[in-house]
Amino acid sequence: MDMLWSGWGDPARAAALPRAVTDLLRELLGVTPRTDPPLALEDLAVPASPLTPAARAALVAAVGGEPAHVRTDTETRVRHTRGKSTPDLLRIRRGETDRAPAAVVLPAGHEEVLAVLRACAAHGLACVPFGGGTSVVGGLAPEGARPFLALDLRRMDRLLALDPVSRTATLQSGLRAPDAEALLAAHGFTLGHFPQSYEWATLGGFAAARSSGQASAGYGRFDEMVLGLTLATPEGTLEAGRAPRSAAGPDLRQLVLGSEGALGVITSVTVRVRPAPRSRVYEGWRFDSFEGGATALRRLAQDGPRPTVLRLSDETETLVGLARPGRLDSPDALRGEGCLAVTGYEGAEEDTAHRRERAAAVLRDCGGTYLGEEPGAHWAEGRYSAPYLRDSLLDAGAFAETLETAAFWSRLPGLYAAVREALTTTLTEAGTPPLVMCHISHVYENGASLYFTVVSAQGTDPVAHWAPAKRAAGEAIWAAGGTISHHHGIGTDHREGYLREAGPLGIEALRAVKRRLDPEGILNPGVLLPEDPRPDPSAPRAPSAARPAASAPARPGTPSAD
Repeated sequence: MDMLWSGWGDPARAAALPRAVTDLLRELLGVTPRTDPPLALEDLAVPASPLTPAARAALVAAVGGEPAHVRTDTETRVRHTRGKSTPDLLRIRRGETDRAPAAVVLPAGHEEVLAVLRACAAHGLACVPFGGGTSVVGGLAPEGARPFLALDLRRMDRLLALDPVSRTATLQSGLRAPDAEALLAAHGFTLGHFPQSYEWATLGGFAAARSSGQASAGYGRFDEMVLGLTLATPEGTLEAGRAPRSAAGPDLRQLVLGSEGALGVITSVTVRVRPAPRSRVYEGWRFDSFEGGATALRRLAQDGPRPTVLRLSDETETLVGLARPGRLDSPDALRGEGCLAVTGYEGAEEDTAHRRERAAAVLRDCGGTYLGEEPGAHWAEGRYSAPYLRDSLLDAGAFAETLETAAFWSRLPGLYAAVREALTTTLTEAGTPPLVMCHISHVYENGASLYFTVVSAQGTDPVAHWAPAKRAAGEAIWAAGGTISHHHGIGTDHREGYLREAGPLGIEALRAVKRRLDPEGILNPGVLLPEDPRPDPSAPRAPSAARPAASAPARPGTPSAD
């Protein structure tokens, strides 16, 4: 099943906003209902596919000679146009289809992916790897004038190997997360990776964007789970990861993780798995302030015991009910006081009970008030519903978008204040005062993430209206010592921030890698890295004036540091 072309997920799960929420939007933010009827898919004017007969024949040959696996029909192309950020959806909803792929190609395995990449290079086509289509940072809209194809990996959905002794599994990258969990559960294991995109995203997408799941406090980030991977590139195959840890030079896994299809197509991953939990308990805690709750989370992250799920909503997010999306339509959903924290414990029953008891002592010592299991249970019940709520807000005439960052604990208060101020000031000065909410949902010994949700009136041109606020938030993140992305990735939306974080030398080093793996620059052009400014990427560069003309004399060997 494909996602809704103009929104998130399953169309059957879309729901109108409760009256209390629409009243709040009108009274607090001045949101007025939409008057224009929504476009239907058949109303879209989609340019004809520019795929040439020769290119089509080469692509069909690459996927086993089956024409059905090279699709150029309008509906399939629309469903593979852009991702699921708010600007992406607003553009497609107003009929912008200029970035529709020329074709959608469905390979069945690694060798077919290699063949597709060779065909693309031979026929001047760019290639965008497409998993679940859940990117929210412009990762599926390549730049440049070249026609491109969407490489849909859904047919690559197998469990290739399971090692119960080592507790590892090798899975193809097109597997959606629920299917991967079902395959592993049949053997008594779980991956434990449950991001908000869980129902639709794929394992390859998790790896390509360094995804982080809602149970990251217990199971870790996805990049921490990856022990090995296989990458298909126009120049051949790259295999990385022979052991759980190694001192055999720089870890090439870390080069591929987070590369967002710009260096190659991840075709399989070998991941750490854990026994399926026998016990799951979620509960709620109340803190007087966001600062006080953050102190409690820091203590658990640094000194333990660490829950499997650990998150904290600020006062505003708690007040409007987003901390418990399953209760948004209840009579008391808009009444709140203080900040809601949700803790969750998964594992063996004895271990779960022990961690829960010890964590409760820490939370109480930090001023937390126990609210019972009901808030946690409702959070768990509704934890994948926020994207549907975003779509309902857009339908009601509101603008709703998210952004996230991370920083060290000492910088977190300043980062939180700076981003809130930047968003509030920019949108208020533009005539659309916003509601800015935030939560912490990923914690580490040394820092944590901040996830902001912004709701306002749309303005005349919502996409253009949001752009200055997004830039202001990015500048605030940089000035306050945060990173431009904790788990959403870079895409095109965060590219300028990434260039600043990596620095000129770091970016040039990545360019050199891309030139070797993708000399024609066909892989996701403009995503992660700007398109190569050199007219001929394979041409040698003149020596840098900063480098000596001759190499220094060889030094005699030195004893090992061991």
